[in-house]
Amino acid sequence: MNGDGTGERDTGGYPVRVVLADDQALLRSAFRVLVESEPDMAVVGEASDGAEAVAVARRERADVVLMDIRMPGTDGLAATREITADPDLSGTHVLILTTFEADEYVIEALRAGAAGFLGKGAEPGALLDAIRTVAAGEALLSPAATKSLITRFLGTGAGPDPLAAARLDVLTSREREVLGEVAAGLSNEEIADRLGVSPLTVKTHVNRAMAKLHARDRAQLVVIAYETGLVRPG
Repeated sequence: MNGDGTGERDTGGYPVRVVLADDQALLRSAFRVLVESEPDMAVVGEASDGAEAVAVARRERADVVLMDIRMPGTDGLAATREITADPDLSGTHVLILTTFEADEYVIEALRAGAAGFLGKGAEPGALLDAIRTVAAGEALLSPAATKSLITRFLGTGAGPDPLAAARLDVLTSREREVLGEVAAGLSNEEIADRLGVSPLTVKTHVNRAMAKLHARDRAQLVVIAYETGLVRPG
């Protein structure tokens, strides 16, 4: 983990180290050809189930794990929890690959610390951009897809849980404001423009919010913003 507490790993100009976790060998082969066509990426391992994905990520010190959710044995959700709970893998980011963006397990994966998710039907360029985004420590959350997920799995209509909402008491008013903008899918630069401050100031507020809320990354901040009622679906 870098000194700024973001969990980002400085690759030092070296290729992003990618692990492919999917129980379909044909898909792994296709992903490998795509990823290795890029000079700034390298596939350092493959896995056909979650347990193997965790082992390979640890052995290879992966920057990004492309993780399928539905695999035999240890599934991608359990593997994501194990990776994100391991202090030695604080610089390893999990990108969930799913057939359906509204997969019922995706929101649990985000809660577990996944950096984002992408549909398997995404264009090749979108997948490559997603790997770069996640490797840089940013959340990959489509606002439309995230809104759909939150509406379906968190937007029960009963209002926020008072105990959950109390989690935000540790934040300053500015940190709450920044958290709301993060949940809207804005980048640090976009938030800075909206609030009239510098991107570095925004980054400081984001890092402090992450530390106070014990969030691993921006993706978890988004989930917390909805769970606590700071941001409402629709």
